[in-house]
Amino acid sequence: MIRLIDTLSHGNRLSSASPLWKCGFAAAMIVLAYASHPAVQSAIALWMAAWTVVYARIPARIYLTMLGSGCLFFVASLPALAVDIRHGALALSESGLHTAARLFGRAACCLSVMLFLILTTPMLRLFQVLQKLRAPHLLLELMLVTYRFLFLLLDTARMMHTAQRARGGHGGFKSRIADTAALAARLFDRTMHRYRGLSHGLVSRGFAGDIRLAPYEPAALPLRYRLEIALGGALLLGFEIMLRIGGYE
Repeated sequence: MIRLIDTLSHGNRLSSASPLWKCGFAAAMIVLAYASHPAVQSAIALWMAAWTVVYARIPARIYLTMLGSGCLFFVASLPALAVDIRHGALALSESGLHTAARLFGRAACCLSVMLFLILTTPMLRLFQVLQKLRAPHLLLELMLVTYRFLFLLLDTARMMHTAQRARGGHGGFKSRIADTAALAARLFDRTMHRYRGLSHGLVSRGFAGDIRLAPYEPAALPLRYRLEIALGGALLLGFEIMLRIGGYE
């Protein structure tokens, strides 16, 4: 999945647009989604889907799969909010259902905003934005190393799985369970071995313990997108103000 996200973030139609604009846009939408009514949250989610699928040309099937997968984790936590224990028995609570529905809508809306950001902006560009915003250099190094380590982990798992299949593994249910357990047991050790090799290679090339990112390069955002962001944000904010004045919950 991480390779797919990395490929899409580099190959979509918004990848060359200003990452600073996209980060600011996503941050504003998350703040609005967190504090707004469910109707406004639904409008934000649909708008973010339009930006991701229509403007960036991210395949709708992939977008909906990622959105649905994330929502499944939220759904798994909702029963704890919706169910009460009354007189020694489990019972649905009306206030709990209301709270669970609001939290689910808010989480799904924020997830749609984050999907827009990660599917349209390469990770390196996000690191450059954080560097421009004066994020701690140690934090950026940890994020960059962790991101690289994920690819090493996936590559190692893929090679070990291929080697197991070449030796006749994963032939049946019991064999698949045993081979998966063996892969999981050896995966971290093999990955750390490759990571140590990467570290030795960096040292041999003169690495002095300081990872330097390329400086942030400003990129233009088409006027049409800037106008749409301003107009759409104003409409959503006005809609929220109207709902608050009208006393809707």
